[in-house]
Amino acid sequence: MDTDRRMDPALYKAATQGKVELLMRLVDPRDRSVLGSTTPQLNTALHLAALHGHLDFAGEVLYMKKELLVSQNGDGDTPLHLAAKAGGVEMAKLLLMHAVGWPHDRESPLIVANKAGNNALHEAVWNHNADVAVALLDADPSRAYDLNKRMETPLHTAAREGLVHVVAAIVENPWEPEDPCVSIIGTPLHQATLGASLTIVETLLKKRPELTDQTDSEGNNALHYAAQKDHERVVELLLNNTTKLAYNANREGMSPLHVAVHYGSTNAIKVMLRHCPDVAEMVDGHGRNAFHASVISGKANVLQCLLRHARPGELLNRTDTSGDTPLHLAAKRSRVECALLLLDDRRVDICVRDCDGHTARSLVEMKLHSGETDTYEMHLLKKLQQQECKRCRKHQLPPVSSGGRRGLNDKDFDSVVDAYFLAATLIATVTFAATFTMPGGYDQTQGIPLHGRSAAFKVFVLSNTVAMCISIVVIFLLIWARQESVQLRLHNLMWSQRLTIIACLTLLLSLMTAVYVTIAPIAPWLAYTVIAIGTSTPALFFFISWLGG
Repeated sequence: MDTDRRMDPALYKAATQGKVELLMRLVDPRDRSVLGSTTPQLNTALHLAALHGHLDFAGEVLYMKKELLVSQNGDGDTPLHLAAKAGGVEMAKLLLMHAVGWPHDRESPLIVANKAGNNALHEAVWNHNADVAVALLDADPSRAYDLNKRMETPLHTAAREGLVHVVAAIVENPWEPEDPCVSIIGTPLHQATLGASLTIVETLLKKRPELTDQTDSEGNNALHYAAQKDHERVVELLLNNTTKLAYNANREGMSPLHVAVHYGSTNAIKVMLRHCPDVAEMVDGHGRNAFHASVISGKANVLQCLLRHARPGELLNRTDTSGDTPLHLAAKRSRVECALLLLDDRRVDICVRDCDGHTARSLVEMKLHSGETDTYEMHLLKKLQQQECKRCRKHQLPPVSSGGRRGLNDKDFDSVVDAYFLAATLIATVTFAATFTMPGGYDQTQGIPLHGRSAAFKVFVLSNTVAMCISIVVIFLLIWARQESVQLRLHNLMWSQRLTIIACLTLLLSLMTAVYVTIAPIAPWLAYTVIAIGTSTPALFFFISWLGG
């Protein structure tokens, strides 16, 4: 920077502290060029005074060098920009008073834009300085429609930020923009719906009704925005004004209902279906209605809302351009929770076949054989098979796969082996420890178990021994299984599974007899209760397995 233009530290101090006397000593009446000096950020003394709100100081500077009113700092801000940012109403009025008589052949301080393309009014509304904004509007109402580099006017910002009085002051002035500008942020009405200010939305609908029909660059109207944000009361207000908004699709073919479904806006969905029940029939560019969209988004709560409020039921079985119903999509995209909700609705036809002749059941079976399913999808497959047997007896369906469970790959096999290995190791450890802690204790003089002659004690010893020995066999089978051929690996794994079940049952028997030996002499009822609980454990397992089947 030119050292001749660098601001004197004394002038900087005077401007930031508002010392008029120091200013008068520093400025030569015959040469006022010192006022043109700047800080490294290119702020003049007037910038600093405006930023800090020193009215008297700013007045003196303007008297000496009025052209500083349009001087711009490194960000392109004029003193009026800084006053608008700081919220200094009196400072803004002082600067505006000097700007009113600005020569017509020079750009007015009210029009000058900074590097972001913002005029002073942009900055005032952006910083929520409503009083400054109203003062700027009184000076020049037309500035409310100036576009910055984001293609946003002060009216856009004021509407979004909820500045009710500013919006009211703007729309009260008779002004018609030349051509509506289609931008990514839409119209002021779009921005008002984002801010969810009912008062501003009402004001714009009344004073600027032409905004209702305008869209953003993606074809979204204001209802699309309200649906996205789930602003229930704004949706209600817009639909009370005109229901046609609900039937307007954006460039992707999505109606406001599709948008609400995509974002999970259940409150907006209920309002739209109450005002326009038939909007559920609308499809997007892929021929998908709201039910399809809810499955694709994976939002089960939205699907549940649609099932309760959307009519008619035939929409649940409509196919998209690929021939998929919502249930087909749920099967293809692994939306298990959504698929289960659809299955529970009797209006859903699970017998429908897609373009390739597949039902939802056969689609899940295909994934099963390709190794892409998980536990939840296995559960879904069982439900689909059960429902097909009940509801599709008169339909020609794809054959049911007889392949059973898919084969184990190396990763699956190692996981199963690790699980059985851990179980066998735990059983061996427990039974080995029980050998040295005989139930009832030992005779200290002879070193023999106190209850050694009872039948229950003998059962304990036998069952404990069987459990330990079988678990050791399982451990060795699993160790060798990792090193053998595929056929032998599966053979060892199968026997390990069976032997582990036997080991667990004998361990359970060992527990019951150990408790009986030690507890029965003093509390028979407790001993028998333990035996009852123990014997019911296998039954509980088989009952749960039966429910899952």
